[in-house]
Amino acid sequence: MNELLVRQVPTQSRREHVVEILREAITSGQLPPGHRLIEVELAKQLGTSRAPLREALRQLEQEGLTRSYPYRGSEVLGVSQEEVEQVLVPIRITLERFAFVKALPRLNGDDLAELQRLVTVMETAAREGATEELADADIAFHELVIVRSDQTHCLQMWRTIQPRVRAYFRRDAPAHDDPMAVPRQHQELLDALVAGREPDLLRVVEQHIHTHLDAPRLDGTDDRQNPPDAR
Repeated sequence: MNELLVRQVPTQSRREHVVEILREAITSGQLPPGHRLIEVELAKQLGTSRAPLREALRQLEQEGLTRSYPYRGSEVLGVSQEEVEQVLVPIRITLERFAFVKALPRLNGDDLAELQRLVTVMETAAREGATEELADADIAFHELVIVRSDQTHCLQMWRTIQPRVRAYFRRDAPAHDDPMAVPRQHQELLDALVAGREPDLLRVVEQHIHTHLDAPRLDGTDDRQNPPDAR
C-alpha cells in the first residue's frame, strides 16, 4: 500500500481532515487510479477510527474520486481524456462563460490584485517545475472568479466537478511543452476581465478551456483516437 506522507488526523473534525488528506493524495497522483483503499490499513495509517474514514470515502465517491464495490472496498478513479473532452470541458465552458461575465461588475481592486498574484504564483511554479503548485494556482484563479460571480448554482456545480478538474490539471501539468503557457493564458484571462468587454471575455474563456484538449499526454498517446476505459 502507498504510504501517505502526512501527519495523523487530529481529534476534531476527523472526517473533514480525512477527506482533505485523501483528496490531496488522489488528485496529486500519490494514490494512483486503480489503487485499492483498504479501510483497516488507512485507519491505522491516519490514526483514526474506521467510522470517519467510511464517511470520508462516501464523500470522495460523491466527488467522483473513488468508487466502492460490495465486499471489495473502495478504489481510486482516474480521469480519462474521453471524460475531459465529452463531460468536463463542455460543462466548464458553459459554466465559466456565464460566471465570468456575471463576475465582471463584481470584481474589485483586491480581487484583481489576487488574480494577478495567482498568475505570478503560476509563473514561479512553471519556472521551477512545481507542477502541483501550478495546477493548484490554476484552480484557485477560476474558483475566485466563480465565487465573485455571486451565482450560487454555478458555484455548487463548480465545486461538484472541481476535484476531477483538479485531478486532470495535475495529471497533465507535467506534460506541457511550454509550462509558461499556463500563466500566459491566465494573464490573457485577467486582461480580458480588466478590459471588461463581454464578447472578448467570452471568446478568451472558451479558448482557454479548450487548450486542455490540445495538451500533450505523459504517455504520448492520443486519447481522442483511442479512448481509455472510463476509470
